[in-house]
Formats: sequence, structure tokens, C-alpha cells
Amino acid sequence: MSYRTALSEVLTSVIAPSAEATGKKGKFPREAVTALGRSGLLGLTVSTEFGGGGRGLPEAVEVVALTARVCPATAAVLQSHYTAVAVLESYGSPWVRGEIAAGRHLSSLALVEDGTGEQGVEAQLLVSRSLAARSGDVVALRARKHQVVAAGEADSYVWSSQPLAAPDGLTLWVVPAHAPDLFVPARPGGAGPYGSGTSTVFADPVLVPADAMLGGDGGGLDIVLRTVLPWLLELRAAAGVEALRPPAVDVGSARRPADSLASS
Repeated sequence: MSYRTALSEVLTSVIAPSAEATGKKGKFPREAVTALGRSGLLGLTVSTEFGGGGRGLPEAVEVVALTARVCPATAAVLQSHYTAVAVLESYGSPWVRGEIAAGRHLSSLALVEDGTGEQGVEAQLLVSRSLAARSGDVVALRARKHQVVAAGEADSYVWSSQPLAAPDGLTLWVVPAHAPDLFVPARPGGAGPYGSGTSTVFADPVLVPADAMLGGDGGGLDIVLRTVLPWLLELRAAAGVEALRPPAVDVGSARRPADSLASS
């Protein structure tokens, strides 16, 4: 079955029927994510070597664009997931790539730390105030990450911090969502389509193995510039400005980070 056929079936049978509840009640589209996984669409951009679809950014753009017409929240989840997977495809473990390909693993981005959006989201991705400290084979990551899509719903986060030892740049990690001492507020506190689970994730600290590092220490800035930003911007454009706006009840309130991202 082609990915287009699979997407059409999932949109018709699962995403469209639940889109109203997702948009109005703010219910995370768990059924949609499960269906996307079973159909191979969560693993669309994973190498065929690991059982994925072997597709790239153009196909991901198509999937996000078509999904955004039906359910903006699900499209936002896919945007963050596909961008995270682009990083994991180059630097993640074979295990996590296989799990994504099998449709059992949803990933997301935890890169933004300033909740005000004053600098613009793209600029915020290029720096990190998050602390990282290594003790033996364990690294403690301490941060407050804002605008995390699928917060508390994803299986892992691509996470940024200051380098362990490198003089500049930033360092990326894959952080399991089930790791102890990760905290997500019960009431979502972020921008993004209603129902996308966009919120803040607290780590005070979270402990990860040293081999959870993605790329080299301090090399995360290059990964963000070469991979994260190109994917994120293309997928955001595919979803369209309206799909990324806050829910209608928030119109007239202070300008939010997602508004800055959508209009930049």
C-alpha cells in the first residue's frame, strides 16, 4: 500500500471522525497517532534498512499538509515528530529507529526555553540555557522546556542543552519520556493547536545515559541549522498559518510564541 493510500484511509476512518473532539475539547489525538503508526506513516521517513518508508522531507510535507486540512492538532504532532525523526535518523540508535519504523514510537522536540517568544522561536533554537552535568556514564539535564508538542504523550524528546565540555555551541540528547523526574503540568500551558498537547516540560534534573547524546558535544548547533530548522520551517509552511494559530478563545490575548513562529 502506498503512503498516500494509507494516509487517505487514516484521514477518513480515524482522524476526521475525531477531529471535532480534538479541536473543541482539547483531547490529544491518541487514536490518530496509533493509526498513523500502524499504517507506517510515523515511520515514513525512517530508512528502509530499519523497516521504515525510506521517504524524505517532500513526502512528510505532503502528509502534514493533507492532515492539517482535517485536524490541525494531529498535523502539529506530525510536524514535531518528523523533525525529531530527521535528527534521530542521522544520530539515533538503531533501536529507536526500528521502533519508529514499526509505529510504536512518537518523538517530539524539546528545544525552546523562553516562553515569551520575544526572540522568535527560530532564534531560540540556536542557544540553550539548559544545564548538563556528567557523572560517570550518567548525565543530568536540568531545564524548563516550553512549547513541547505532545508533552507527556510522546515516547521521547530531542532535547538541547549547553555542552558538557565544548567551549560553545549546544548539545542534543534523546530523552525518554518515561524517565523519572520529568514533569508535565496537568493543565497544558503552551501555544499551538488545541489538542496538540503543547505544554512545558520540566527536568530538575532528568538523568540520561551519556550515550543518549545525539552527535558530538557542542555539535548540536550545526544539527539545528542543517536539519531541525529546514524540516521545521518546511513542515510549518505545509500546515499553513491557520493550522498553527492558538484556539479561538485566545484571540485578542497577548501574542504567543506560536504566533511568532507561524508568521515569521
